[in-house]
Amino acid sequence: MNFFSLLSLPRSRRSVIFNLLPTPFSSSLFCDTPFVRPRLNIALFNPSPRPFISTPPKSRFRTIAAMSDLSVDLTAPNGVKYTQPTGLFINNEFVKSAKGETIDSIDPATEEKIASVQAAEVEDIDKAVKAAYAALRHESWKGVSATDRGIMMYKLADLIEEHKETLATIDAWDNGKTYNDALDIDLAECVTVIRYYAGWADKTYGQTISTIPQKFAYTIRQPIGVVAQVQKLTLFRIPWNYPLSMATWKLGPALACGNTVVLKAAEQTPLSILFLGTLIKKAGFPPGVVNFVNGYGRVAGGALVSHPLVDKVAFTGSTATARVIMGEAAKTLKNITLETGGKSPLLVFGDADLEQAVKWSHMGIMSNQGQICTATSRILVQESVYDEFIPEFLETLKTVSKVGSQWDNDTYQGPQVSKVQYERVLEYIDIGKKEGARLAAGGEPLNIGGKGTGFFVAPTVFTNVTTKMRVWGEEIFGPVVVIASFKTEEDAIALANDSQYGLGAAVFTQNIERAHRVASEIESGMVWINSTQDSDPRVPFGGVKQSGIGRELGEAGLEAYSQIKAVHVNMGTRL
Repeated sequence: MNFFSLLSLPRSRRSVIFNLLPTPFSSSLFCDTPFVRPRLNIALFNPSPRPFISTPPKSRFRTIAAMSDLSVDLTAPNGVKYTQPTGLFINNEFVKSAKGETIDSIDPATEEKIASVQAAEVEDIDKAVKAAYAALRHESWKGVSATDRGIMMYKLADLIEEHKETLATIDAWDNGKTYNDALDIDLAECVTVIRYYAGWADKTYGQTISTIPQKFAYTIRQPIGVVAQVQKLTLFRIPWNYPLSMATWKLGPALACGNTVVLKAAEQTPLSILFLGTLIKKAGFPPGVVNFVNGYGRVAGGALVSHPLVDKVAFTGSTATARVIMGEAAKTLKNITLETGGKSPLLVFGDADLEQAVKWSHMGIMSNQGQICTATSRILVQESVYDEFIPEFLETLKTVSKVGSQWDNDTYQGPQVSKVQYERVLEYIDIGKKEGARLAAGGEPLNIGGKGTGFFVAPTVFTNVTTKMRVWGEEIFGPVVVIASFKTEEDAIALANDSQYGLGAAVFTQNIERAHRVASEIESGMVWINSTQDSDPRVPFGGVKQSGIGRELGEAGLEAYSQIKAVHVNMGTRL
């Protein structure tokens, strides 16, 4: 397989990722320091010589060897031993919360507690924000050249790669995603994204603009909300479905542009981001540049969004929560980036390669337990092939979607992330049944291993759905798909756009004119032609309508964390 065919693989099934460091695509994009060090590395993702854990032990029990106030030594079900930090990561140190409140991390496969971590209160958030604010003015970060910022980021990527087995273990244990997906997909993406933005750190140029003979102007890119070299700080809140991947999507461009960061992890998956804190310190980032806090959304999240020293909020999560954040951020006119919900359509036309359409359709909704913001959860099939598509899709579901422990090599679908999410998915399945949709597969909780524990849901398919049904229009965020038919291209576009969301969409056809025509008409931030869930650090990611504001990844990711300043120079015009 060659370089470009590897890059074409979808995010949810890409086991090898290239480490691509950007060349200056445009000489007029951004400006920080004048150093230029173009690098292009097209070598394959090179696994470290550390042992690859391909067949984890079957043991489901963890052991605690030792424990301190702010860390605990754990042995994961796959045999990996590591020290788990449990404090708030502020100023490059792990500290206790003001009131000593904690959040329990639960293994969604066994419902057993893994560890308890400190939960931030309002005063803890204030400390974290002030630490980041102070770091902005300290020479240890303020005076660092863009080239040296990039070097720190390269070091961070190397450390993530070095510890990838441990980080993958933590996310699989904490989240329920399969260990193999966490290692081969999520961690590979984390390394690639950080290296991509590390390459941009010293390649952010401004533009010189000729005006009149006695005058000219130039532009520079500066971090959001500041003048000169005083860089403002950024607040992040990341989701639980891809804890580390989503963190690097935001950390990469923010650090490349010189911001400082306060990041709040989702309370359902608090562990891996704390381990990342140890790597931040090892990589050489000064105290206060990156701060990680755990806490409950209403307390910690609310305090972060409303804090007067925070200038930007970047959020990935539900549309309902985004509305609250946007309203709070508006009180102080904070810059925001929101990546929210989706109900993405996948269109299969009569001339499509049906075998490929079935495989991609299955992967687009059932991978990662259906917990994907861009999940193609509405499949629209042209009437001429509908009766052929349905049985093939159900057969693929039966043969591929093995539900089981996240540690088993043949597991395709692990447990849902939490009891709340598990019950939410089952509630929507019940709603679909009551609304009159035909249940073609699944529709029930699963008892894996006969233990009666774990948040496992059978992959579920509804047919005979109408646009008035809640399962058609509302985001479920689980392994549940609705399949409907259409007659004409116009019908397909109308059905695809019949949604409050507009994040992703997929089109399957062998008619290239139709493919581009439909892609243009669908109301979404991204369209995949003859694939789904493709993602690349060089390509912008984001939605329209109620699926978000702004873009992440690519050059757009840099634009989200910087702003243009115009400087006018008078060389001789006198009044």
